[in-house]
Amino acid sequence: MKTQRISLILLAIFVLSGVAVYFKSCQSSPSTESTSTDEVAITLNPSPDFKADSAYAYVKAQVDFGPRVPNTKAHKTCGEYLVAKLKQFGCEVISQDFVATKYDGTKMNARNIIGSINPNASKRILLAAHWDSRSVADKDTKDTKTAIDGANDGGSGVGVLLEIARAIQQAQQKPNVGIDIIFFDVEDHGEPEDFKGNPSPTSWALGSQYWAANKHKENYTAYYGILLDMVGAKGAVFPHEGTSMQYAPMIVRNIWDIASRLGYSTIFIDAEGGGLSDDHTAVNEIGKIQMIDIVELHPNDPKTFGSYHHTHNDNMSIIDKSTLKAVGQTVLSTLYQE
Repeated sequence: MKTQRISLILLAIFVLSGVAVYFKSCQSSPSTESTSTDEVAITLNPSPDFKADSAYAYVKAQVDFGPRVPNTKAHKTCGEYLVAKLKQFGCEVISQDFVATKYDGTKMNARNIIGSINPNASKRILLAAHWDSRSVADKDTKDTKTAIDGANDGGSGVGVLLEIARAIQQAQQKPNVGIDIIFFDVEDHGEPEDFKGNPSPTSWALGSQYWAANKHKENYTAYYGILLDMVGAKGAVFPHEGTSMQYAPMIVRNIWDIASRLGYSTIFIDAEGGGLSDDHTAVNEIGKIQMIDIVELHPNDPKTFGSYHHTHNDNMSIIDKSTLKAVGQTVLSTLYQE
């Protein structure tokens, strides 16, 4: 993915238009002394327990295949694993195969994997993450031309979504909506840090660009979407991502409010994080579905995405179960509020 600057004026307009929803206050019981109003705390609908141990195991399973780079055995076998897990969790699965062209002209055999829960429901929520890993370690100081594990950048979002699918299958009470889980391919094969040509943000997120223009079902739409990217690292924080605030500010604020009420306000922070070109960009702009991005960002740090980003340090050693839990429980709870 690539960072991009968002006009401060435009962002301010959207932020103001997306002011957080306040709960209705109620009249207190009359008394002889005074009458006052108190803010009512709305109780969240109960949701299944998100098992961080399970999500961690799904991340590790992906890493154990090796780097998920298109045109490799690891990529093919991991793709089959993801299809099998979604089917195991009761999803209707569609595999969207296509050929993507890398920035340098390389042809990549790619595969978007879509799993649908309650496929006949008319109101649908779209959940997504990318499942490929980067073919170069272009931010590292050694072995820069070899592929990385991508435990967090790719693996963590997929692990969280697999656990959400498992939790819903096991739950007695199901969400009141249909859910589509998409594992986008070829997100992470854009231009390297030392690229000498004219950079293009569309060299990234190729799988979501393809899906947005060729949806897996005719006339498919969703009420909104949530993208998960780099959601498992130790010490991660998730501010309001700028492109999300541009296209779907109310959805951002609603989800961050749910996170706060679950006790995760120190992770889902009330701050602006700058704008990205990520898988949600094409979904918003081409697919015409409001999608927000839950993504680790450090806006005041030169290493915006963390020191591990696009290095060989993006391995299982940085994955933290408490971060997976915060993200997974927040998204799972969000589904159960619909």
